[in-house]
Amino acid sequence: MRDTHRRAAIATAIRALTTPQFMPRFTALLRCVAAFDNLIVIAYCGEQRPEALYREYVDPVVYLPMDSEYLQGAYLLDPFYLQHRAGRDTGVERLADIAPDRFRRSEYYRSYYRQTTLIDEVAVFARVSPGVTLTACLGKDRSSGTRFLPREINALKRYEATLSALMETHWRDYQPAPGQPKQVLPLSRRLQHVLWREHGIQLSPRQAEVALYILRGHSSRSIARALNISAQTVKVFRRQLYSRCAVSSQAQLFALLLPLLTRLTDAQ
Repeated sequence: MRDTHRRAAIATAIRALTTPQFMPRFTALLRCVAAFDNLIVIAYCGEQRPEALYREYVDPVVYLPMDSEYLQGAYLLDPFYLQHRAGRDTGVERLADIAPDRFRRSEYYRSYYRQTTLIDEVAVFARVSPGVTLTACLGKDRSSGTRFLPREINALKRYEATLSALMETHWRDYQPAPGQPKQVLPLSRRLQHVLWREHGIQLSPRQAEVALYILRGHSSRSIARALNISAQTVKVFRRQLYSRCAVSSQAQLFALLLPLLTRLTDAQ
């Protein structure tokens, strides 16, 4: 009976493609697969600021920081965004499965993510054009106080090709908002430039890379694997970074660098 309802919901969503009724029909399809408290569709285009194309929720608190913080710069630390940058453009991913090993201990989580009240999150990825990825993020927040069940995750993965294809077809003509510069420098280089310009703090390329990994929630061991260096060397870079920035904790580093993330999209 459950599969019958899902097949009917798929057919209804297909008939609504490219019409204003698509998102209500697509949402109904998703609810046949997994129960969720909130849903947001976000378009990522390279390192330009993303755009929220659709959102719905039970508790409005979940998206209060979205426009003022996430879309302005905090997205640069987000695991789903980093999947897009790594080339992931179809399928389903659960945040807990792709987040760095210290994500829940990171200042990004404590200062930004926790205020959304999100408990669990799953994203459906879809590629609508070269360099442009959509994510439909299904969330569980304090409204239900629960996590996704294993059978719901398995069902989403079973239908991932269909869900991605529906998103790709509906938004196939999507174009990013004009006016944002195309980035030519790596994010770490832009962080170096902005930190020097705003605070007169000069970091080496490696120190800037380590700073970004720390902000995203990576441990020294995880950073070492990513950069192919020893954990001890990472600790040396971390000490140098804290010294250069005149901070003594991750919280202080986050407070210094988070406001700069909004400038990194414009920095060349």
